[in-house]
Amino acid sequence: MIDGIQIIPLKRIPDERGTIFHMMKATDPHFKKFGEIYFSTVYPGAVKGWHKHREMTLNYACIFGRVKVALYDDRARSPTKGEIQEVFLGIDCYNLLIIPPDVWNGFKGMVAPCAIIANCCTHPHDPSRSTRLDPYKNKIPYDWNRKDG
Repeated sequence: MIDGIQIIPLKRIPDERGTIFHMMKATDPHFKKFGEIYFSTVYPGAVKGWHKHREMTLNYACIFGRVKVALYDDRARSPTKGEIQEVFLGIDCYNLLIIPPDVWNGFKGMVAPCAIIANCCTHPHDPSRSTRLDPYKNKIPYDWNRKDG
């Protein structure tokens, strides 16, 4: 596992009317601070990544559908420098994925019609404080293709 990555099981409360999906509250031990929350849709097979943020901690939960999140650590002083990690998020694996600053990340949609990711991050998004790479043509040793078997 990449240093600083956390996967926190989240609570689902279903009843005959529907389901409540908990994500984060200020009293959670892993809560740092609130910057903004936004939702991102991703279509099946589409990749949103690679990107990393200098100060921002990301808090991802997939509230609809399913995604594969890929992470890559190229932080100079990290004990897991060079490591790749995959995490699957969705209503069938409902977890909070906490990604610290400076870890490359991206996600791929896995189901139709789309997946919806919620991100409750620690800072308002500032494009000048993040770095982006093409998902396929870059220095990251990761293959976004489906892996069977």
